[in-house]
Amino acid sequence: MEQSKIIIGYLIYLPIVIALTIFVSKMLFKNGRLFMIDIFKGNTGIANATNKLFEIGFYLINIGFALYIMEIYYYSDKTMNYQKMLEILSKKIGGFTIYLGTMLFINLYFFFKGRRKSIQDLKPTEETNIN
Repeated sequence: MEQSKIIIGYLIYLPIVIALTIFVSKMLFKNGRLFMIDIFKGNTGIANATNKLFEIGFYLINIGFALYIMEIYYYSDKTMNYQKMLEILSKKIGGFTIYLGTMLFINLYFFFKGRRKSIQDLKPTEETNIN
């Protein structure tokens, strides 16, 4: 009976973390495309290709991590009930959501850093054109 509850837990956990990963990825890389175009100075081909590669990497890292932490442990003399399963799932999904938010901010940091570098590279060119 406990094994079937754990299987149910997996069947709840996996769709939620995969859907969260897809949602965050779509939002991040849809809006991050503009940063990439700016970073690559309007070269949309390279910007789109780079953005797509980052998106694939984001999926691989995050879904891989979700699968890595998927195992549900329950060591007790008592039988597992649905309340305990929901508490375990909330910790798993909550922890994964915090991790996913951290990954989102790390990606945003790199977008802003790339944009800042792009702007700095552009400034000396503008100054020489003015003189």
